[in-house]
Amino acid sequence: MNNLLPPEIVALATEVIEKNRAVGRRISVAESCTGGLVAAALTEVSGSSDVFDCGFTTYSNGAKRNMLGVSGDLLDTFGAVSIAVAWEMAQGALERSGCDVAVAITGVAGPGGGTEKKPVGTVVFAKAEKDKGSDDVVADRKNFGDDKSRADIRLQAVRVALELLLPEESE
Repeated sequence: MNNLLPPEIVALATEVIEKNRAVGRRISVAESCTGGLVAAALTEVSGSSDVFDCGFTTYSNGAKRNMLGVSGDLLDTFGAVSIAVAWEMAQGALERSGCDVAVAITGVAGPGGGTEKKPVGTVVFAKAEKDKGSDDVVADRKNFGDDKSRADIRLQAVRVALELLLPEESE
C-alpha cells in the first residue's frame, strides 16, 4: 500500500500542496466530522511540511471553544453544524496557527445524529484568509445525502475542504 487514502484524494492534496507552495502560503485546518482526515490527506504528500502547518481536530463543542475560541453562545444558538460556528473555527485556526489560510469543517456524518433541519450528510465549510475581513467570508453548507455511508460523507467533505485550500488563480 502506497497511500492510506483513495488516489483521487491524494492527487487533490498533492495539487493543494504544490499550488500553495508556489504562492508561498502556509495552511492550517480545523476539523470536526472529518476527524483529521484533511490533515491526513495533506500529510500523505512528501514535502507537505513546506506548506501544511497544523490541524485542529475539535470533535466536541468543548474542544471548539477551548482550542479555537468558538463562542459558547454561537454553539448554543446555532449548533456546531452551522456557518457561524464553521466561520469561527476557521478564524480560530487562522489566528492560533499564524498561517495564511485556514479551512474548517463541521457536520453530521451519521449514521445517527441528524435532525430535520440538519440531516445526516449535512456538512458546513468555511475558509479564512490572513488580511481578509468578515466581508470576505467564504462559507458553504452542503448536504451529501443521508443515503451515503459515514465514510462516503467524510471523504466528500475532505474533497470539498481540499478544494477550498487551492489558491485562487489571481494569487
